[in-house]
Amino acid sequence: MSFFYFLVTCLLTVAAVLALLPSLVFLLEVVAALLRRPAQEPASPRPPRLAVLIPAHDEEAQIGASVRALRGELGPADRLLVVADNCQDRTAALAREAGAEVIERHSATERGKGFAISFGVAHLQADPPEVVVLVDADCYVVRGRLAGLAQAAQTAGTAVQADYLLTAPAAAKGLVNVNAFAILVRNRVRARGLDRLAQVCQLMGSGMAFPWPVLKGAPAMRENLVEDMALGLELALQGRPPRYCPEVRVESELPSGAQAGLGQRRRWEHGQIATMSSYVPRLLAACLRRPRRALLGLALDLLVPPLALLAMIELTLLAVAGAAAGLRLASALPALLAFASVAFMLVAAGLAWLGFGRQTLSLGAALRIPFYVLWKAGLYVSLLVRGKQKTWERTERDATGGGGPDR
Repeated sequence: MSFFYFLVTCLLTVAAVLALLPSLVFLLEVVAALLRRPAQEPASPRPPRLAVLIPAHDEEAQIGASVRALRGELGPADRLLVVADNCQDRTAALAREAGAEVIERHSATERGKGFAISFGVAHLQADPPEVVVLVDADCYVVRGRLAGLAQAAQTAGTAVQADYLLTAPAAAKGLVNVNAFAILVRNRVRARGLDRLAQVCQLMGSGMAFPWPVLKGAPAMRENLVEDMALGLELALQGRPPRYCPEVRVESELPSGAQAGLGQRRRWEHGQIATMSSYVPRLLAACLRRPRRALLGLALDLLVPPLALLAMIELTLLAVAGAAAGLRLASALPALLAFASVAFMLVAAGLAWLGFGRQTLSLGAALRIPFYVLWKAGLYVSLLVRGKQKTWERTERDATGGGGPDR
C-alpha cells in the first residue's frame, strides 16, 4: 500500500466521519421526537404579570391586526409594548390605534432586531414585569395562551420557547411548501427531539418567554443575525438552558415569492453557520469543565447544518469517495461511511415527514426537494464569495401581510 493511497484514505475517512456525525444526531432527534413526551412540571399557581414585547420594522401591513389579536391574550395588569425600530411607515401610529404602548427608536448605525429588543427591555425597567414574552410583529397565537407560556417560564426559571412554525400561504406553489417543511423539521421535529434527549431547546426568535431577572441579566445580542439562538446559547453557558413548551403554538406565514424566501433563508443560515463555528467549541469546553447534558445536547444540535447544505456535502463526499475507491486511490471505507451518512439523513427526513410533515408537504411536492437543494446552492455560494451577511434587512411581504420574522 503506497503512502498516497494511505493518505487519501485517511483524509476521506476523517471527512466521512465528520459528515456522519450530524446525520446521526439528526436521526436521533427525529426518533426521539416520535416518542411520548415526559410529564411536565406543574405550572406556578398564578399567571405571572407579563409584558409582550414586539420589535417592529416597517410593519404597517399587519401590526394593527397583530396587536389586536395579542391584546386578547392579556390580563388587565399585563402590557403590550411595540418598539417601532427605524420605521419609515405608519407602524407606530397603527400600533397605538390598535391599543399598544409604543416607543420609537431611530439610529443610522445601530440597526437590527437585537438593538430593538434591548431598547424595549431598557424601557420596561421602570416598571418591570415578572415575565417578558417576545413575539414578532407578523405572528399570532394559534394554540394555547401566552399566559401559559409565561407560567412555564416562571416555573422553569429560564427562557421557554413555544412551538413556532412558519407556514406556507394557502395559494403557495413550487418550493415554498418544501421550505415550510424544512422549517417544520428544524423548529418542531428537532426541537421536540432535543427536548426529549437533553431537556433543552434552541431559541427561535418569536414565542419566547423570559423571567424578568433572566432577560435583564442576559448579554445583549445586538448585531447578531440570529440573536435569538445566540441568546439561548449564552443562557445555557450561564447554567440556565432554555426549555421547550409545545403546548403553546405561535405561527407566521412565509413569503410566497421565491426571491423573498431566499433572502430570508440567507439571513438565517448565514447566521446559523457563523453561530455554529463560534459556539460549538465554547459549549464543548464548558461541558468538559462541568459535564451537563444540556450543553452537550446544544453542541451536537449545532453540528447539524441546514439540511440542504448537509445533503450537498454528503452527496459530494459520496461521489468523491466512491470515485477514489473505484480508481483504487483509496479504500472503500470512506465511501461506505459516506453512504451510511446519506442513508441516515434520508431515513431521518422520511420519518420526520411520516410523523409530522404529511399535512405540510404532499408526496408529490416532496419530489421537488432536489430542486430545493439546488435553489439553496446559490445561498452557500454567496456565503463563500461574499462572507456572512452582517445587516438586518426586512423581508418583503405579500400585499396581504404574510411573511416571516424579520431577522
